Amino acid sequence: MSRVYNFSAGPSMLPEAVLKRAADEMLDYQGSGQSVMEMSHRSKVYDSIIKEAEALLREVMNIPDNYKVLFLQGGASSQFAMIPLNLMTKNGKADYVVTGQWAKKAYKEASRYGECKVIASSEDKTFSYIPKLDKSTFTKDADYFHICMNNTIYGTVYHELPDTGDVPLVADISSCILSEPIDVSKFGVLYAGAQKNMAPAGVTIVIIREDLIGDAQEITPTMFNYKTHADNDSMFNTPPCYTIYMAKLVLEWVKNEIGGLEKMKELNEKKAKLLYDFLDSSKLFKGTVVKEDRSLMNVPFVTGDAELDAKFVKESVEAGFVNLKGHRSVGGMRASIYNAMPYEGVEALVEFMKKFEAENA
Repeated sequence: MSRVYNFSAGPSMLPEAVLKRAADEMLDYQGSGQSVMEMSHRSKVYDSIIKEAEALLREVMNIPDNYKVLFLQGGASSQFAMIPLNLMTKNGKADYVVTGQWAKKAYKEASRYGECKVIASSEDKTFSYIPKLDKSTFTKDADYFHICMNNTIYGTVYHELPDTGDVPLVADISSCILSEPIDVSKFGVLYAGAQKNMAPAGVTIVIIREDLIGDAQEITPTMFNYKTHADNDSMFNTPPCYTIYMAKLVLEWVKNEIGGLEKMKELNEKKAKLLYDFLDSSKLFKGTVVKEDRSLMNVPFVTGDAELDAKFVKESVEAGFVNLKGHRSVGGMRASIYNAMPYEGVEALVEFMKKFEAENA
């Protein structure tokens, strides 16, 4: 069977070169006589893997020395609690911008541990835009300010960061990590579930400024305390070993085959432009996001007819395009065109959409 074009929002497709490398090393990793899946995380062989993964992430993302890189479990959803438990400790306050389902869940979870304020929300228009922010409404003594940088379900992204002054900016970057350069120094904490752009499901990346570690709330469980993991180099317990190894391979691919994040951004812009240009010219399909807030990673679109949407999804699967059905809270379709999606995949999708439009307009 030939491989399909997988437009899943996550877990998403991985670069074929990475899959082939992992397959080659499945039974015997670099002469060790064992798979990474089965080796001890305390072994010298694995120690070199996790250290190389961190070094590559630091290099590719240009992470400053005063930030810790943590490889954790529990997905980005666990961070919804870990952030307030570790950061909302001085004044017990935090600001949130609600731009989608995950930002909303993060706000609700954090509200269990302190006083959280919704600074702005785009829920009034099904999260189809990034709300304009008024700095005068920010909580001056907030312990942190939280955003979801790229909204997977709704296809919006921040092109301009909020100016939070001395209040640490915290961002969920699950859907856009490694898609383009990001100035880490502008953030107190960045976190991302890896299964969209970096690795299979199983590891969550946390990049945290060192001065924000070590002052967790008294009720914080040991495993939810960033200091626990920072002090033990992400080895307090058995980490998601194989997923970290896969992340290392993806980082090598980004660095050596793509040429870094500037090149990655160029490729992603090229793919997104092809799809958005078609949507803007189509008489049948239309994008659901305001133009100025469109994501490079997630592209939701509709025909305006639920039955026609369902027909498109059905026929797309038969044509080799999978996981184009939109999230249940939005409907329609969504093409997630993460780093591993080749330009040819988007090109083929656009041709299929043109054909479907001609047959159904």
